[in-house]
Amino acid sequence: MAKVYAYYWDLTEEQRRIYRRSDRVVSLPLNALGKLRHNVHRLAHALDDGDRVLVERLSRQLVNAIAVQYSVAVLRVAIRMRRPSDATGDLYGLYEPRVGRSRACITVWMRTAQRNQLVAFNTFLRTLLHELCHHLDYEWLGLDESFHTHGFFKRENSLYLQLRVDE
Repeated sequence: MAKVYAYYWDLTEEQRRIYRRSDRVVSLPLNALGKLRHNVHRLAHALDDGDRVLVERLSRQLVNAIAVQYSVAVLRVAIRMRRPSDATGDLYGLYEPRVGRSRACITVWMRTAQRNQLVAFNTFLRTLLHELCHHLDYEWLGLDESFHTHGFFKRENSLYLQLRVDE
C-alpha cells in the first residue's frame, strides 16, 4: 500500500476504503485552458486591486467552468474579506457540501487574519482549488467523505499547475 497519513489508522474500515479510492486519483485534466487561464489572469488583477465583488464573480466563474467540465453541480462561491482566526490558526477556505436542494458553497478569504493584508494570489488560487477538490470528491468521484490524501493534494496541484499564470 502507498504511504498514508497517520490519521489513516484511526479511520473505520469503510473510511479507509474511501481514503484508498481517493488516493488513487492523482490528476484532474482540464479543457479550454486558454479561457480558464484568462479568467485566472483577471482574477489575479482583481485580487491585487482588492475588489471583493469582482474576485467573487471571477472565482465563481472559474470553479463553475471546471465543475461543468466534470459534469457536476455548480457551486455558490463566497469571497469574504478578513480570515477568521482562533487559537488553532487561520481559516483560509471552507467547503460546505450541498444539503437538500441547496447548492454546495465554497468560501475563501482574501485578507490575512493578523495584518489584514491581501493574501498572495497563488495562496488564494490554491485555496480556491483546494475547496473545489472537496466538491469534486463528493460530486465527481462519488466519495462519501473527502479526505486529505496524497491523491487529493496531487489533484489540487494538477489543477494549479494547469491554471497558474506567471506574471
